[in-house]
Amino acid sequence: MLKNLCKITFLILLVITASGKFLYAQDGIVKGKIIDEAGQPIPGASITVKGSQQGTLSNVDGTYSLAASAQSTLVFSFVGYLKEEIPVNNKTTIDITLKVDQKALDEVVVVGYGTQRKIETTGSIASVKASDLVQTPVVNLAQGLQSRISGVQINQNSGSPGGNISVRIRGTNSINGTSEPLYVIDGIQISNSGNITDVSPLSTINPNDIESIEILKDASSSAIYGSRAANGVVLITTKRGKTGATRVTYDGYYGSQEVRKTLPVLDATQFAQLENEVFKNNYYKDPASLGKGVNWQDIIFRKAPIQNHQLSINGGSEKTQLALSLNYFNQDGIIINSNFKRYSYRLNVDHKVSKRVKIGTSILGSFNVNNGITTGSQTVGDADVVTGSILGSALGAPPTLQPYHADGSVFPFGEQAAGQYREVTNPLNFASMLNRTAINRTLINLYGEVSLYKGLSYRASFNADLQSSLQDRYSPRSIIAKNDLSDNSGSGYKKNANSKSLLHESILTYATQLAPNHTLKATALFATQIELFNQNEISATGFPNDATTNEALQLALTRTVTSTRNSQRLDSYMGRVNYGFKDRLFVDLTARVDGSSKFGANHKYGIFPAVSAAYRLIEEPFIKNISWLSDLKIRGSYGVTGNAGGINPYQSLATVSAPNPGSDYNFNHTYNIGINPSGISNPDLRWEKSKQANIGIDVSLLNNRLSLIADVYKKRTDDLLYVKALPLSSGYANITGNFASLQNKGLELAANARILDGAFTWNVSGNVTFNRNKVLGLDGGLTQERFITAYTVLKVGQPLGLIKTYVFDGINQTGDAILPGYDGRLGGHKVKDVNGDGKISADDQVVSGNPNPKFIYGFSTNASYKHFDLSVFISGSQGNDIYNASRLSFENPGGGRNMLAGLADRWTPTNPNNDYASAYVSGRLPVTNHFVENGSYMRVKNISLGYTLPKIKGIQQIRIYASVNNLLTITKYSGFDPEVNTYAGSNTVIGVDNLVYPQAKSLLGGLQITF
Repeated sequence: MLKNLCKITFLILLVITASGKFLYAQDGIVKGKIIDEAGQPIPGASITVKGSQQGTLSNVDGTYSLAASAQSTLVFSFVGYLKEEIPVNNKTTIDITLKVDQKALDEVVVVGYGTQRKIETTGSIASVKASDLVQTPVVNLAQGLQSRISGVQINQNSGSPGGNISVRIRGTNSINGTSEPLYVIDGIQISNSGNITDVSPLSTINPNDIESIEILKDASSSAIYGSRAANGVVLITTKRGKTGATRVTYDGYYGSQEVRKTLPVLDATQFAQLENEVFKNNYYKDPASLGKGVNWQDIIFRKAPIQNHQLSINGGSEKTQLALSLNYFNQDGIIINSNFKRYSYRLNVDHKVSKRVKIGTSILGSFNVNNGITTGSQTVGDADVVTGSILGSALGAPPTLQPYHADGSVFPFGEQAAGQYREVTNPLNFASMLNRTAINRTLINLYGEVSLYKGLSYRASFNADLQSSLQDRYSPRSIIAKNDLSDNSGSGYKKNANSKSLLHESILTYATQLAPNHTLKATALFATQIELFNQNEISATGFPNDATTNEALQLALTRTVTSTRNSQRLDSYMGRVNYGFKDRLFVDLTARVDGSSKFGANHKYGIFPAVSAAYRLIEEPFIKNISWLSDLKIRGSYGVTGNAGGINPYQSLATVSAPNPGSDYNFNHTYNIGINPSGISNPDLRWEKSKQANIGIDVSLLNNRLSLIADVYKKRTDDLLYVKALPLSSGYANITGNFASLQNKGLELAANARILDGAFTWNVSGNVTFNRNKVLGLDGGLTQERFITAYTVLKVGQPLGLIKTYVFDGINQTGDAILPGYDGRLGGHKVKDVNGDGKISADDQVVSGNPNPKFIYGFSTNASYKHFDLSVFISGSQGNDIYNASRLSFENPGGGRNMLAGLADRWTPTNPNNDYASAYVSGRLPVTNHFVENGSYMRVKNISLGYTLPKIKGIQQIRIYASVNNLLTITKYSGFDPEVNTYAGSNTVIGVDNLVYPQAKSLLGGLQITF
């Protein structure tokens, strides 16, 4: 039998060999040349054998050579040109002329109140595709934009689920007002703002629902939004229904997250030794016997799951198209007891009533629940950092204490070690507190569009942003030491808030061709918007027990109730004219007039004009014949935009308030609430204005294989809101007015390259942004410098957020003369006498750090081969400084709490080092540049590997993928994360780390199925 099997095997091999020789014999070499319609060669064009992975690329002169059988078909393709398929039919030479793909030239971008062909754009507009936006799994759509667009700086201020994000387009444009851009989602205008612990409004929107995003960066493109556009505009278009068979898509992923790094602290033995030195006693008789002790960071950090599931339905007929999606997102935080959940839906419907009339709607609804936990402190000081957040308490908690009772309940520190550590908080206390925010949000757009006459159309839209939220907080009695319980123990809080933003817009558009080579498009707008807000809150202390938490606030001994209501209105008129000549020259003129109820009686209305032009030199005959140049366009613009976001309603009016500390009066042993003046009127209060000039160039090379975009801009913002001090004789401490000014200027560069085509494709893209800002004035010249915090200063002629401190000069050694003027001690930090006057004073403080980066950058690459795809995304910041406020606390030995591990090498008479202070300084360290660190970093933001399964009957596509996020961060920064700012959206206090919730590293797997 073995002999027969060998014969059969030999015959099979013989047949296969013969077949291979036969097939090879049938292959011939096909040669040829590929040119465009102008007769120029096209290098890098793709030539493949249809139905196979066999292929090649054309040479620099457009020629190619490929082995192909007589029965095969060759497919010729190149970006920007129509694909061609030609049968070989025994031909040995096939020359071909590829025609320009007009659809590529006619690619449309959203510009606000309409669309334009991409080649017609005259302003600085950047686009992001939906596929790029969700390449990295994100909670917040702004996260998906990070480092993908030049000129846009996005900081993840907090890594908490649903946490706050700051977006800056071309720098910070305000001091006391907001610098966040305006977001327009299917015509609905929303803003992003909030503190470090707030849930970002953008987290309530599902990123998977987004079709495209356009960033309007310069004044000419954003001036159509007038008084809300000084910080740039982000236009978001959601996915709409498409004509054809109904498509059902499931997109989901599941993964795990973990903390990227932890901070080294003293173990139990080292801590006990330090405590004995600080208190000069022998409380810990045998420190060495304590070992490592409790690692509190291991207790509060965890591996946390993250998951996302979306079901989408898309389809429609010629008359009606529909897109529907349902989404569930659930992210546990890497710190215990933190979580964010989102339930959302989207419904987009478009219906043609007749040839002239079209109606439709966009509805986005979401219900979000955020279980937050306290991190970060905006106060520099030991007590606030240690007791005010879970991270601070985890670093400062003595490793000699225990987290739990035997029954698993939290063990208060006041009940351990004879109450010696009563002032330090058990980190688990924060995990035991209720801190939940539930948000309902619905965005609605209803529109009707009618064609009135050839080229003339009218569109009416009615938009609503409806939002309600409920905040629940409760701090239980159970986490308080028994000896510390009092009638005021246990605290609860509830806040209900409701907001409505109602907007109507009427848009009239006329487009015509004046002559064979001249086009004109005019747009007119009237809009009116009203915003309504109210909230009610109650706080209470002194609960009998924890049974009802904050659901029965009436049980508390002390209760405080407050309520707020306000409204504002904005009326707008806008006109825009777009002129084009031969796809060569384009000119845009825009003007918008806004009137707001918030502003003073003398400045209710403002006008915001802009002009821009673009010249496509590639259409000129003397350039068109340059073979390696595919496109060349220069752009220029100038305009004025406004920022009304920093002014609250009624701020221009004289106001009174109650209750107010000191305004309660005692008449006959009865307290009466007093009402007192709280704000002085300012009839000249108005919006901040930005004047911006922009010059740009768009270049495509080598038949669109390489594209480059460069922009240079200069922006001056005047009438900035600033709080100006008033003389005491006025009866008021200060007044808010338009007193300050600042400037931003910069350079933006972006590049995209299509390196390989065919069976293996490889594309890369990158961008870099240089921005410099400078304070031009604060309050009319009265103030040249002002400290915002103990280490942050506003200074005329300098960038925002500068760090100003004393200069660290080592450790005071035995025999050193300690200069007067600060609390210097032997073994403590030495401060340098900068001016040499023999004492330490404010004159010795210097600018020791700049939190503004020299440049920010992003790089991405995508490759695919057969059914596999791979993408890598890198982001970074270079040249920025961070004030590490937490180090000031945890390298400052004062006793009673743990320290960073470096304190094991602290100064002693026998160890006279120059880095870490002695145990005898008793918590007295000056604010110096010792705590200013280099915040530069490069982060591998995402790596994704996917595989698309071969076709299965009844299923259009199945793709599985794995994705790793925040895999690697290269930085010299010693804190949890270099991408940090405790002060969140502040314009003046930037780059401060006081133990903010760190970002997570995650690994997840996903599945995408389309039926």
